[in-house]
Amino acid sequence: MTKLSAGVWGVVATPFHDDLGVDLDSLATLVGRYEELGVAGLTVLGVFGEAAKLDSAERARVLSTVIETVDLPVVVGATTLATAPVIEEAELAKRVAGDRLAGVMVQINSVAPAVLAAHLNAVHRATGVGLVVQDYPAASGVSMPLPSQLEALADVDGIVAVKAEAAPTAARVAALSERFDIPVFGGLGGIGLIDELQAGAAGAMTGFSYPEGLLATIDAYRDGGFAAAREALAPYLPLIAFEQQPGIGLAIRKACLAHRGLIAGGAVRPPAPGIPEALMPSLHHHLAAVESVVNH
Repeated sequence: MTKLSAGVWGVVATPFHDDLGVDLDSLATLVGRYEELGVAGLTVLGVFGEAAKLDSAERARVLSTVIETVDLPVVVGATTLATAPVIEEAELAKRVAGDRLAGVMVQINSVAPAVLAAHLNAVHRATGVGLVVQDYPAASGVSMPLPSQLEALADVDGIVAVKAEAAPTAARVAALSERFDIPVFGGLGGIGLIDELQAGAAGAMTGFSYPEGLLATIDAYRDGGFAAAREALAPYLPLIAFEQQPGIGLAIRKACLAHRGLIAGGAVRPPAPGIPEALMPSLHHHLAAVESVVNH
């Protein structure tokens, strides 16, 4: 299996119209901007893409729009923890994305190494797709101890990357990178990116509304190490932290994308909440500060 390329993999939001129908025109604008920036690839239909709130026909339309708009490789998220439905979603991704499919992102579904290994192997053997193993307890509800994770993944074929989003992320990146010859990516908006790079991360796979900052940080790390990366990321960190607020982070990110003109509106599908009105002044202050850096 071909491992994922290092760098930034943009996790794509699914834009909605005010009536909560999928806004495919905005989606095309958004992924086109990612391609212009030079990301390594895109992650579509992930947690940030609200894939669990889309029916199968909507998922197919979203993925088709991405494939038709840009030439980037794509990772496609699976929305469930059970083996049979994950296989169905992987087959859909294969049909729509074809040879552009770089992998299917499958969440850790059990703390038991044998159960997780059997799940991942079943998906790979049934579909032939590469696996991006996502360790994201906030979404899956599964907090797998690191030793158990290392044990499980050692018995799995077809892994093309791991996405490490369980705290402490940098420590997990270091352990995974040392044990396996596979790329490990950080997420969580890039909030731990410099420490993850220092620990051996291949890059970031996340939906931060200003991927320019993530790209600049990775370039700086390659050229100048930790100190240069820290300087590059510092102007973006307040907005990253603001976007990471539990419960409302999705709405904040989509509002930022809308402010940038990359999507027409920031609507999220229920039951996700919108942004509290009291936070709107802070959002505008954060955006102004970041724009002064981007446009400098």
